[in-house]
Amino acid sequence: MSRSTLRRLVTGLATATALSLTASGCVTVHGELEVVPAATESEAARALKDFTAAYNKADKAYDPALDAGRVTGALGAINQAGLKARQTQSPDGNPRHDPLELTDAKFAIPKKAGWPRWFVADTDSNRDKDTGRLDTRWMLVFVRGGADQLWEVSHLSVLTPNEVPTFKKDADGWAEPVAPDAPSLVVPPKDLSVRYASYLQDGKPENFAPGPHTSAVRQAREKSARQLGRTVQYRDQQLDTGTFAPLGLVTADGGATVFFATRQFEQQTVAQGVRLDLNADVRALMTGTARTKLTKERVSSQVAQVPAKDAAGGSAGAGKGAPQVTVLARIQGLTAAQGS
Repeated sequence: MSRSTLRRLVTGLATATALSLTASGCVTVHGELEVVPAATESEAARALKDFTAAYNKADKAYDPALDAGRVTGALGAINQAGLKARQTQSPDGNPRHDPLELTDAKFAIPKKAGWPRWFVADTDSNRDKDTGRLDTRWMLVFVRGGADQLWEVSHLSVLTPNEVPTFKKDADGWAEPVAPDAPSLVVPPKDLSVRYASYLQDGKPENFAPGPHTSAVRQAREKSARQLGRTVQYRDQQLDTGTFAPLGLVTADGGATVFFATRQFEQQTVAQGVRLDLNADVRALMTGTARTKLTKERVSSQVAQVPAKDAAGGSAGAGKGAPQVTVLARIQGLTAAQGS
């Protein structure tokens, strides 16, 4: 999928709303200690329908307020800024609006105690209808912070059918949430954000398998770091508290699929007379005046397959140490820019 297509998929969403979570990803409210399904199948289907309706209204009008109550976390941050930028550039709305359709929904709904509660929707979208094939699946993570709150989408991942994980389910069909500090995994979910940010920054720790969202990112950065009259520097930060806390489900192979977020800063510095890279989105979100320096801030949403420590195959099977985390997909978006 091209960058422009992926960008169009996600920029039609809108603002994040407050959702109170702890860094551990679990909150107990009003003494609700009973282990129950996060939602019924019909409730999950309704949440997907409500999200899609709000998405289309916001995308058509380029108005973040129209789905402010339906997105949160990493996806909300990315698309609040995306819609703001589009609204600045096209105040009369989206002239190329194409209503989103999400069909063939399959839900992975975990049983757990307390709040927040979440589930994963695996859907087909009409965004690849032009190819005549079902090439991708949209996976959306729905989160609810309390009985009086709406279901909101915190992560969107676009995967090929072969990349869609198989979740572990009990006899009644309910999924199993993964504990933030799960000791059986090669990397606990609570540590994924900080370790991924560290890996992108300096290549360590070496918990991540090579691929388009790991080694290829570092290679691309090294290539662009120094150009004639221009220097580009990157800084990555963990983003894993509050609405950005990682969420995951146990997979059938004993590992887990985890959705998590990071923050990235890209700073360009140019010599006198060299022009900075300023596109329409940057200009719409920028503060200050970009003369010789431009700092772009982005939020990134990842989904990763995290194996168990004793998983066979991969690095462990080859006798080269622990199995590695595979980052399956990544969506990032510009959220702010500063010129000087």
